Amino acid sequence: MQELNKDKIINKALTLNELNAEQGEYLYLNSSLSELIFVANEIRKKLHPNKIVSYIIDRNINLSNICVSNCLFCNFCRTKKSKEAYILSMDEYKQKIDELYLLGGKQIMLQGGIHPDFNIDFNITLFKKLKRNYPDLKLHALGPAEIVFIAKNSDLSIQKTLEKLINAGLDSLPGAGAEILSDRVRKIVSPVKCSTDEWLEVMKTAHQLNLTTSATMMFGHLETLKERIEHLIKIREVQTIKPKNTTGFVSFTLWSLAGENTRLLRKYNTIKPVNTTEFIKMLAISRIMLPNIPNIQTSWLTMGSEIAKICLNAGANDMSSIMIEENVVSQAGKNNQITESEMIKTIENAGFTAKRRDQEYNYI
Repeated sequence: MQELNKDKIINKALTLNELNAEQGEYLYLNSSLSELIFVANEIRKKLHPNKIVSYIIDRNINLSNICVSNCLFCNFCRTKKSKEAYILSMDEYKQKIDELYLLGGKQIMLQGGIHPDFNIDFNITLFKKLKRNYPDLKLHALGPAEIVFIAKNSDLSIQKTLEKLINAGLDSLPGAGAEILSDRVRKIVSPVKCSTDEWLEVMKTAHQLNLTTSATMMFGHLETLKERIEHLIKIREVQTIKPKNTTGFVSFTLWSLAGENTRLLRKYNTIKPVNTTEFIKMLAISRIMLPNIPNIQTSWLTMGSEIAKICLNAGANDMSSIMIEENVVSQAGKNNQITESEMIKTIENAGFTAKRRDQEYNYI
């Protein structure tokens, strides 16, 4: 086996060439924080030389908290028999979307987990009603785990499911439910959700249909460093094979586990919170490993705005959303909040110009 050389690996990364898993893991383990920040920031400058950091105004809306997944890291889900179970009414959607419009936003990230009764007809009806009431509303909705469940629940293929949802008004597909794309990990933390191959297949199919998607990783629980790096490579490989003239994965978002009072931390009490150094190193290595995904988002939601500010000089070029509403992470102990003016100030204090965008990264 050829001996690895850090300088050669860095030079390879700086020319926007893809590192393999062994090289990525070696670079992470044998580089200082400042080295990784430098390399990631140089790559960021090549991809985004304009000194602009973007953000979006949208709203996370959970259409229900009834979910059969019962993931170990989730405090939000309820059973159908729970007194706290709900399904949003159209009046509640209207109130939430009207509030969003007053703040200048026109996109909702609509997710519902895996409700046992939500088949394709339910989602088509909901999407059409929302688009009828708000013709310019953008639906950044569901996620691969939900798509797989809806397809199986409706006896449809993944492609036919996505086609029907696109025709009903789906504008883009979030990278939700990725956690770690390792079946070893998924069988422990989210055993009911789709497999790694199913998650990736949904995204490949979405790209074939010219549906813009995003990619994510939730780390800092039971995964190994090797599994984190392999996760990044699997995403990169899907992006590599997307059809020409399609966006594919428009962005990648990394966030650390928010696990307060979850069954995951009660069962695995040796899990330690991700510290600042580890988070920034992981964000930097994400930028380094994903030269074909244009945008890397910070995670102020889980790490706070001060660390997000550092990340803007460590490979990230987007501050994500101001998160008018967020239910899942906040119920697991991460209650960071930010207004649009605070987000702009954070971006400017990091040395950049703030620009509001839409999901396709067009500046507004």
